[in-house]
Amino acid sequence: QVQLVESGGGLVQAGGSLRLSCAASGGTFSRYAMGWFRRAPGKERDFVAAISWSAGSTYSTYYADSVKGRFTVSRDNAKNTVYLQMNSLKPEDTADSYCAAAPVVQAGLVISKHYLYDYWGQGTQVTVSS
Repeated sequence: QVQLVESGGGLVQAGGSLRLSCAASGGTFSRYAMGWFRRAPGKERDFVAAISWSAGSTYSTYYADSVKGRFTVSRDNAKNTVYLQMNSLKPEDTADSYCAAAPVVQAGLVISKHYLYDYWGQGTQVTVSS
């Protein structure tokens, strides 16, 4: 059973930065496609970013339009951790953020649909003040 634990959330002023981390255990992290999602108060869960696994050193990434150019997803397989660097934060980025893992056969695959992920973390709260 894969377990995911997010950290790094908090309160930040608009224009600031946060780095979220998601530590995985109990599975073959290097063979998982990983994703970040968020749920703002009173809204549906939204896709934020995704990163593939790779047989080499080049990963595919994919971002929601709302975060493109501001957020960067990365992974460190040696640490079984995926990161989400969030820069130029806006009040509308306020949300509970979740990481997710999908064991997929295909390298280079990025997944933006939440129902394709098998494992989820408990979430970490991000609050951006204006």
